[in-house]
Amino acid sequence: MSRFLKDLAAFLDTQTFPVIRVAEIHDGGAPEVLERMPANPCQNTYSVAKAFTMTAIGLLYDRHLLELDERVCDILADELPDDASEMDDRWFFGTVEMALTHRLGLPGGFLDIDVTHASAFGYDYLDYTFRTPLEYTPGEGETYSDGAYYLLSRIAAKRANMPMENFLWRELFYPLGFREMAWSRCPMGYAMGATGLYITAEDMVKLGQVYLNNGIYGERHILSEEWVRLTLRHGFALAWDKEHKVFSKGGMCGQRLMVAPEQRRVLAMQSYGGDADAVEEFLRNYK
Repeated sequence: MSRFLKDLAAFLDTQTFPVIRVAEIHDGGAPEVLERMPANPCQNTYSVAKAFTMTAIGLLYDRHLLELDERVCDILADELPDDASEMDDRWFFGTVEMALTHRLGLPGGFLDIDVTHASAFGYDYLDYTFRTPLEYTPGEGETYSDGAYYLLSRIAAKRANMPMENFLWRELFYPLGFREMAWSRCPMGYAMGATGLYITAEDMVKLGQVYLNNGIYGERHILSEEWVRLTLRHGFALAWDKEHKVFSKGGMCGQRLMVAPEQRRVLAMQSYGGDADAVEEFLRNYK
């Protein structure tokens, strides 16, 4: 076990919050795992899932199959409500980039299956979404919403011409040697995109390594440097801390993917009620 994980274990021994496991990649090496509690290897990453959906968009962007300024309604034109009068006219201004940055105008918490029973949204989540009035014109505000990343999942499936999970298996999960993966789906079979991604910590940490290393994992070129720069500049699912030492993506109940570029270190934390902020602070200040 690395010195960092031993020191982290000693730190966690002084804390009262539970941690299931933490995985680390340091300086491009193989993932190492600190096990703290017996639990299933695959855990719900909750909103860390958004970083994987964002990466699917990046893979399509790199292959010139999708542009960030494309309008959501143009991409999904054949799946809009039959009667356009039933839609808020402002929907037609929303772009892929606005979905990535939660600026579509959807209400906060919209389409959150972790809080609201999935049956509340009907059978066709896309139709339900497009019939929802927006709170403001896309681009004129920012409201965090799972609905935006469900739309990105549908966009990824449309442009990849296959389910998003299949596309990610081919372009990301298999090349990175993922152990297994399952994604919560809507009634029509599409990945939720925003949440419900079940993976291992040792696989979660690999995505952080891709972004740490400018799109490369080992000797494999996964993403372009341009996409990594765009992601970190605009906060596409991954965001810098105030000190610009760690960028991360968190999820409910203490899930977090954390990247510390100066240390050449990536962490992935699985928990149920853990204080991910405390672990990120430990990482930030580690010497």
